[in-house]
Amino acid sequence: MSDRPFKVLGIQQIAIGGPDKKKMKKLWIDALGLTITGNFKSERENVDEDIAALGSGALKVEVDLMQPVDPEKKPQVHKTPLNHIGLWIDDLPTAVEWLTANGVRFAPGGIRKGAAGFDITFLHPKGNDESPISGEGVLIELVQAPSEVISAYAALS
Repeated sequence: MSDRPFKVLGIQQIAIGGPDKKKMKKLWIDALGLTITGNFKSERENVDEDIAALGSGALKVEVDLMQPVDPEKKPQVHKTPLNHIGLWIDDLPTAVEWLTANGVRFAPGGIRKGAAGFDITFLHPKGNDESPISGEGVLIELVQAPSEVISAYAALS
């Protein structure tokens, strides 16, 4: 797998789930000083989240504080406290094509717009016979990096 035609640039987000995002905000916003930059609610994805920022500029990391819209429905975003991590990808369609061809399992849904407005897709937390490579219990979001993020990471090299 050394001829990878894309780059993982860095962490885009950390998504934390709980039954009540007000409690999470006491730590992340009040105690640690992160700033709420947006909100996202989806009945279909059973999520009500506050989007916070850690750092600034092109290299900032999004911290999503998530609670379920309905705790009895799936997905149960509060049942896995560290819900998922998001990785900046320089060329998402190429990454998906290459990873799929190399046995990586993706969650249903394909490439779509995410809560922050970027194109996203998810690696499945469990492999199967057809696609044995997975997050091994961790849901991983791949996020198309905008040009300013790609440039910022290129400047570090």
